[in-house]
Amino acid sequence: MPEATQEPAQPADQPTEAAPEEERTFRREDWYGEEFIGRRFVRCEFHEIDLTESVTRGATFTDCVFGNVRFNASKHFQSAFTGCSFKRCNLFDAEFTGCKLVGSRFEECSMRPLRVSGGDWSFVGLVRADLRGVTFERVRMREADLAWADGTDAVFSDVDLSGADLGNVKFAGAELRGSDLSTLDPTQAELTGAIVSPEQATVLVTSLGLHVRG
Repeated sequence: MPEATQEPAQPADQPTEAAPEEERTFRREDWYGEEFIGRRFVRCEFHEIDLTESVTRGATFTDCVFGNVRFNASKHFQSAFTGCSFKRCNLFDAEFTGCKLVGSRFEECSMRPLRVSGGDWSFVGLVRADLRGVTFERVRMREADLAWADGTDAVFSDVDLSGADLGNVKFAGAELRGSDLSTLDPTQAELTGAIVSPEQATVLVTSLGLHVRG
């Protein structure tokens, strides 16, 4: 009889990608200090979850809802929260590094002192957000909605704000050098004490209808 052939064995340590959690609702879970590595959530809802000091690495949350979630002192690396809704969440001392939040929106959230480094926050909704003292560095925020947001003493350094809605924004005392301010109307913003580069100053002066000559 011919010998039976065997399929080659798979390496024992070969990683397998976990199936995404879809359309699930989580309530009053204590996930303090938990790590979420490569986890995927699609159209899930999270209500009154404690994510204090939690860590995400390469995790993805797509079209998810976060209500009254505590992100205090949490850290997020190369994770994605796309098309998500954050309402009455606490992001005190949270950090986002290289994360993607395209199309997400924040309502009535506590976001101080938030720190964001790199990543893509384009089309994000931050209308009337309290951003006093927060830090955004080297972040893409194209067409973000920052109307009526309070960015007093905040850092928006090397941020791509092209096409962003900056109507009635407060940038008093803010560090703005290196950022795209082409849509900022100085007559509809609070800029006392803001720090800008000579090139940015020229853009702002030109928007007022003035001509800069040597």
